[in-house]
Amino acid sequence: MHDPLTGLGNRRVFQAALVAIFTKPHASAALLMIDLDRFKQVNDTLGHPVGDALLRLVGQRLRACLSQEDVVVRLGGDEFAVLLQHLDGVEALGKRLIDLLSRPYLVEGHLANIGASIGIAVAPSDANDPSTLMRHADLALYDAKAAGRHCIRFFKSELNARAQARLALETDLRRATALNQFALYYQPLVDIASGRVTEFEALLRWQHPSRGIVSPAEFIPLAEELGLIVPIGEWVLRHACRTAVTWPAEVRVAVNVSPMQFSDSKRLIGAVADALTTSGLPGSRLEIEITESVLMHNNAETLETLHALRALGVSIAMDDFGTGYSSLSQLRSFPFDKVKIDRSFVSQIDGKGGSGREVVRAIAALGSNLGMTVTVEGIETDAQANFVETSGGHQMQGYLISHPVPSDMVSALFSPPSPIASTPNPEPVTSARNRRLRGHDHEK
Repeated sequence: MHDPLTGLGNRRVFQAALVAIFTKPHASAALLMIDLDRFKQVNDTLGHPVGDALLRLVGQRLRACLSQEDVVVRLGGDEFAVLLQHLDGVEALGKRLIDLLSRPYLVEGHLANIGASIGIAVAPSDANDPSTLMRHADLALYDAKAAGRHCIRFFKSELNARAQARLALETDLRRATALNQFALYYQPLVDIASGRVTEFEALLRWQHPSRGIVSPAEFIPLAEELGLIVPIGEWVLRHACRTAVTWPAEVRVAVNVSPMQFSDSKRLIGAVADALTTSGLPGSRLEIEITESVLMHNNAETLETLHALRALGVSIAMDDFGTGYSSLSQLRSFPFDKVKIDRSFVSQIDGKGGSGREVVRAIAALGSNLGMTVTVEGIETDAQANFVETSGGHQMQGYLISHPVPSDMVSALFSPPSPIASTPNPEPVTSARNRRLRGHDHEK
């Protein structure tokens, strides 16, 4: 009846208490589902024995904060539950628990800092049976974590609709992966010195039979959560290389690789090698783009993987530089060939004293001094393009040049007299120097 680690009640006690409450007439109760924030980092960095000791301290703090009539249990892992047979002061208790659990812990000589997220459902307004109360408290907990963690959320009826929509999207995404309902769009990168398109970034699109084109921002996080991003990423590699081999020999293709694909380095390296071999594309024409989060764990293994990719002739680019934890030491430690300055800095270029100007100049100088190509993303205005041309960058990418276009429209960008003097639609080129074009309206 008790959790052997914390001494709290276990899942059996919890289920029995839930059933007992709903056997009473006019039952009322509040269920608080508690999930610890950043606990996994403690386990990964300090080890499981320290993690177990921390869970015991969490259990002690919970028990000390509650009355004897309240049921507090550890459901498993870093998830706890509190069952109250009254509704008075529930929100205040939730906030007090978050404050208490977020205070530093001294665990076997280590200082550990974690937090907590709490989802709350109450009976009878939210549920009339134990399973519904649990499900609704879980939905509220999921909402708390989605809101940024370290907060409480009460169940709301719209959470049910949101959960159903997510389940439908998950089912559709699994079907799309099995049936290859994806397409690649390509956004050009312009070499500033020559004004020519020298590279295209392959961007994934989901062609849903009834939803239409689904935004990557909507389905990529879900694909990563479900583990589907690995087979999807391999599909992207194969198709991008197969398309790029039909382009002029001097034009390269860039493919984004998810941090999850690095968790199985052997499979990732094999997928890249297979895509190159089966397509006939030379490794020198493929660029792998990674984000800073790839560097946050297993640095030695990640470095080894990057070197193995470089051995295939592939170049490595750091995407969205400046938005996470990038540092000079990371740029010098990893074999990056390119750094891409995030669009958030570019949007701050326009106007008097644009704060993004010095950032772009500084990153461009840093990348150039380290022998890296510097690409500036998110170019949408002539003013931004004119600034970037004089700031030390090497490449530009953005809607001013072209929106991403489907593969059958890429060839229009290579039409004479100049690779970027043509446009895939009748709109005129806006730059005075005839160096930019516009494409179709699809977001990156």
